[in-house]
Amino acid sequence: MKSFFSASALTLGLLLATPQTLAQTPAADRQQIDAIVETFRTAIIKKDTASFMGLFLHEGITWTGVFTDRAVEREYANRPDPALPRPPKYFNSSPRKFIESIVKATKPRAETFDNVRIDSDGDVAQVWFDYSFLADGKVQNWGKESWQMVRTEAGWKIAAVVWSMEDDPALAPSRASK
Repeated sequence: MKSFFSASALTLGLLLATPQTLAQTPAADRQQIDAIVETFRTAIIKKDTASFMGLFLHEGITWTGVFTDRAVEREYANRPDPALPRPPKYFNSSPRKFIESIVKATKPRAETFDNVRIDSDGDVAQVWFDYSFLADGKVQNWGKESWQMVRTEAGWKIAAVVWSMEDDPALAPSRASK
């Protein structure tokens, strides 16, 4: 019985001795990850390829968009030839292709982020938010976006980006670029 109490006391002592470290980590993570979200947003507006690409673990990360069922059905219904195959439900690309398309665009591009949620244990993080993508100030598509992040020696990096996409103008949220 004595060894049980000794082990319990030791465990409790260790837990009580470290709460400051544990309490500071989430706030520090949140601040660093919020800065990455802001850099992502401003790099799109400024067409800043170097800043944008610096956010990622590497160029070959998962970069996948998923169209809503409604968007796929609308696209299929609007095809001039019904014999054409159904539009794909999802597509893969890369962060570089995305930022290159932004840089080439003649009209301003922006992305808004709302309801940003971050969950982290200090080494991995999940970032989840509502987004709207704007072209020339008009909402083009919107949905939910998810980032998987890892903390590296160089700081937090985005390891995967996955998002849903709706593009029906009749359903567009009224959002303006920030």
